[in-house]
Amino acid sequence: MAVVHELWVDGQPASQADLTYHALFNYGAFTSFGVENRGVRGLNLHLARLETSALELFGEAVSEGRLRALIRSALSGRQEAWLRVSLFSPEVWTREPHWIGAPKVMIGVFTPPTPLAGGVRLQPQVYGREAAHLKHAATFGLLRARRLARQAGFDDALFTDPSGLISEGSLWNIGFWRGDEVIWPQATMLEGVAQTLIRRGLDQRKVRQHLRPVTLDDLPDFDGAFLCNSATPAAAIAAIGDHQFGDATDLSRMIEVAWRSNPCQTI
Repeated sequence: MAVVHELWVDGQPASQADLTYHALFNYGAFTSFGVENRGVRGLNLHLARLETSALELFGEAVSEGRLRALIRSALSGRQEAWLRVSLFSPEVWTREPHWIGAPKVMIGVFTPPTPLAGGVRLQPQVYGREAAHLKHAATFGLLRARRLARQAGFDDALFTDPSGLISEGSLWNIGFWRGDEVIWPQATMLEGVAQTLIRRGLDQRKVRQHLRPVTLDDLPDFDGAFLCNSATPAAAIAAIGDHQFGDATDLSRMIEVAWRSNPCQTI
């Protein structure tokens, strides 16, 4: 598990009451990202995710200015770190779910995680996240899916619907390569910040991209596949179920270059 340096809630050290709530309830949302030289790639997208999630889940947004100030405070001068910024409210619990207001902001400061290595082998699993458009705190299904995949001899899980329509992975998005173009699956899922940044970078390089439904039966049509999230901009996928892909080192390198072409935004 990543080393936690500090936990802050609304600019103060997390209290026992805050931690007790998190131990008992998981109603909330979050985003996570790396800090590089006091900047963040796609920071505006992460902040927008938090604002819209707060409005949907709690009825009131947390302003961008407040989020930036709390992030700067939590960093305490650090140049490099991994942050998880979470929204929650002790006012919301099983017997009193109707509270409306601005949620609290918890920021965890971590040692940056090591990116996933390439050569990932995925187990297809029929699963769909609840409220998939939100990066919410209910991660039981995701961790169980990854655990089951590991027990079956795979590295991770790839989610599909009962017809085999591919959506996303446990904690990442997936893309495919065919000829000279990238294909992104069209399905109900969380649109990741890394995915959005990669799309922008590929557009700048005039790489053709398409968004369309992709099923397990379509896998033989592709030359390669990769997964992406903010911790791992690109990792080559070696296999999905019984289907093997060829070497995708060059593809992963191109995807990471596209991601890095988005400059860090000052906090």
